[in-house]
Amino acid sequence: MRAVVTALGLAALVAAGGAVQAKPKLTPQERLDKLLEGRTAGKPTTCISSADTRDMEVFDGVALVYRSGSTLWVNRPANPEKLDSDDILVIRPTGSQLCRLDMVQTVDRMGHFTTGFINLSDFVPYRRTAQAAR
Repeated sequence: MRAVVTALGLAALVAAGGAVQAKPKLTPQERLDKLLEGRTAGKPTTCISSADTRDMEVFDGVALVYRSGSTLWVNRPANPEKLDSDDILVIRPTGSQLCRLDMVQTVDRMGHFTTGFINLSDFVPYRRTAQAAR
């Protein structure tokens, strides 16, 4: 009896599956644009504190985004095509800050071999606008 109920439930899910529309997948640039909605770019800086920027997200082929409190620091590398969220980023800062000239190596997650290097650029802070903060 349990098998019949399970089979009927699965059949109903399959029949309803045709009516469900999948959302179109956003490109990395579209995802970044959505993340930055309601924020205003500030003055670019060459370095950010590495202690305050533990949360980092890779937008494949576009940018790195570091979160520091309510500020998003966006770095659009000179060679963004090397950015791949499937790679591990090995960052070797020269001090307590992450700077535009620091070496960032990309390493394959499965094979652990070097896949390239990222050339960081200036970090642009994005903060919520007064209207978006409400």
